[in-house]
Amino acid sequence: MAEITAQVVNEFRKKTGLGLMECKKLLTEAGGDLAKAETLAKERGLKQAELRAGRAAKAGRVDVYIHHDSKSGVLIELNCETDFVARNDEFKQLAKDLALHVMAANPKYVRREDVPADIVEEQKRIFMSQVGDKPEAIQEKIAVGKLDAWYAESVLLEQPFIRDDSKKVKDVITGVNARTGENIAVARFARFVVGEDR
Repeated sequence: MAEITAQVVNEFRKKTGLGLMECKKLLTEAGGDLAKAETLAKERGLKQAELRAGRAAKAGRVDVYIHHDSKSGVLIELNCETDFVARNDEFKQLAKDLALHVMAANPKYVRREDVPADIVEEQKRIFMSQVGDKPEAIQEKIAVGKLDAWYAESVLLEQPFIRDDSKKVKDVITGVNARTGENIAVARFARFVVGEDR
């Protein structure tokens, strides 16, 4: 078993963004092997990510993306629990990637819960009218499927991530959540295009 020095713990902490005690515990369990400790952190992080979702995320950063022609841009607020993680390179990169994603994919809302009830009802009404010629038993099911597809276009967390469309944006955030050990959440964003009404 390799000696677990303060330097090794600190190196592991910088790499993962986890707390000191958690780093020491994982390194001890992994016998001082950094790679094995990182694997353990990832395995446990994914399981604990759902538990962290309710924790307050009051730290974070505001990031910006300005398109090369300076005619469009995005401001985004990404929150986490501590300033330590807010300064983490992976967290910073996530903020930049999300700002670029908002520019490219043009979501209207952060999460499903943010969509006003009257807009959801209007979409349901539209989709139900579109399936009026289908058998009554499956009309609701088809309309719900169309509503889910509409969410995937309009809601940031439901959209396929532009850098890897095999994942949704919420899955990418959950991955960083797992690696940092903190609740990470998009608070809000604003997308600007010269001459375009919001």
